[in-house]
Amino acid sequence: MENTLTAIEAPDYSKKWRSFFPIGLSLFTTVLSMTMVFVALSAIADDFSVTLKAVSWVVIIESLVLSSLIMPMGRVGDIFGWKPIHVIGLGLFALGALSTAFAPSFIALIGARLIMSVGNSMIQSTQTALAIASFPPEEQGKAIGSQSTAVAIGGCCGPLVAGFTLQILPWEAMFLLLVPLSLITMVAALVLIDNSVLKHRQTKITRTFDWGGALLSAPAVIILITIINNPFNLSFLSFPFIGGLASVVLLFAAFCFWELRSSSPMLELRIFRNRTFATSVGARALGFMAATNIQLLPPILLISVKGLSAGSAGLILVLNFLGMAIASTTAGRLSDRFRPKPFAVFGFSLLVISTLGMSFITTTGSLWFLMAALVVHGLALGFWNVPNQALLMGSLPQSSLGIGGAFSNLTRNVGNVTGQAVVTAIVVSVMMAKGFDIPLSEIADTQGSGDAFINGWKIAFWLAAALSAAGLVTTLITKSTLPTKLPVFQNPASIQQSEAGIKQPTESSSPAVKSSTMLIGIPLVIAWIFVLDWFWKKKNDQNE
Repeated sequence: MENTLTAIEAPDYSKKWRSFFPIGLSLFTTVLSMTMVFVALSAIADDFSVTLKAVSWVVIIESLVLSSLIMPMGRVGDIFGWKPIHVIGLGLFALGALSTAFAPSFIALIGARLIMSVGNSMIQSTQTALAIASFPPEEQGKAIGSQSTAVAIGGCCGPLVAGFTLQILPWEAMFLLLVPLSLITMVAALVLIDNSVLKHRQTKITRTFDWGGALLSAPAVIILITIINNPFNLSFLSFPFIGGLASVVLLFAAFCFWELRSSSPMLELRIFRNRTFATSVGARALGFMAATNIQLLPPILLISVKGLSAGSAGLILVLNFLGMAIASTTAGRLSDRFRPKPFAVFGFSLLVISTLGMSFITTTGSLWFLMAALVVHGLALGFWNVPNQALLMGSLPQSSLGIGGAFSNLTRNVGNVTGQAVVTAIVVSVMMAKGFDIPLSEIADTQGSGDAFINGWKIAFWLAAALSAAGLVTTLITKSTLPTKLPVFQNPASIQQSEAGIKQPTESSSPAVKSSTMLIGIPLVIAWIFVLDWFWKKKNDQNE
């Protein structure tokens, strides 16, 4: 009997960082793509001569496809394995990036972005499961924190790469850069992800794929987001609008009916009986609906309203992701050592402060205020996102790790796409009410259009503050749980080594190191950016 127990000891996690490297690189690549697109919206709109409402579909189409496919792809990963689905997704992502760069028209560009998004859905549906499976169960917070840090690094580099690329090259060059990066990541994933650990952490499902659930959920999400975005300017009382809403209700009702009776459901709806899971999902959706304003509106304000160069705007926007990178690692390690709930509450409190602060921005206001708000917002995102995901994933059994990670990312994507559509609708509606339905490139030169944009900006951030407050309340009522370890068979020596590892002083000193980084690093970066901004302004004045 003892020999049998020894044979099924916990897997060897000594190669955890090697396994995490391609996962982190795929996170970096996908987030780099997303953030570059936000900075490039103005250039894309100018190139194809389209308005803010039209060019927003470059972003919305990706969120739309991700939201509709990420759960089905998560189930496919549970059936066939997370690693192969992840690798195939990287290949499709590279193909989509190449097609986007050579798109001859705006419609073709949207089609290429669709291919890119299908690959991204395969990547994102397996990223969280692969990251968590690469680390021991007691280091779940570290895995999630490292994942969020990779996201933040991609977010930092996105505005910088996009800004400087747009100053010397056309926007197509950004997507060409993604092709070799995606292919390198694909090869790294094939070679470096530890298959021996995955054999222990993933049990492939032998059940059939839930085609009924996939065919019901995908059109429901697509119709819902299309109605929210309202690209055809339908009246709220028109037959197509009301019919679309009715279709969404019927499709979601049919989805729930199907899933509750399916022997192999895509999403086990009974999991929402778990209070920690349900409230964590709700807070997550509210948080990302509120946070999406920062991705969409500041690039437009800096480039199209204030007239800054893309490079200057990129350096300012990077502060949001710098704050997120600093906070994510700290929050992950603290969530492992203590309960994650207090840090999620702290993060949502910061989010309320940052979104309210953003509502005071004006066209003539100092950039210092905007930069400080971006830093606080990044810190808020890191502090609430990582503990929130730790609460969500920690409330699930090990057998639900794959589908839980996919649903976590689905919640984020639905929150993002809903927030983007609502924010776009608010700003466009306010500007149209003031008589401005113009391309982004004409805002800076059209008298009164900047003030109209700021009016929409204020309403959007007031709404974001309300959503942040709702997320805070939802987190407060979330049932807190301590980090748990998986019941694995270990010999006494390995148990003693594990306990000794937990008590190492290097782990306990980590939060202090991160705090000093936060206190010293942010002021230095702010000062550096303002020096560069002053230099560019002076250079532009000399050129004029």
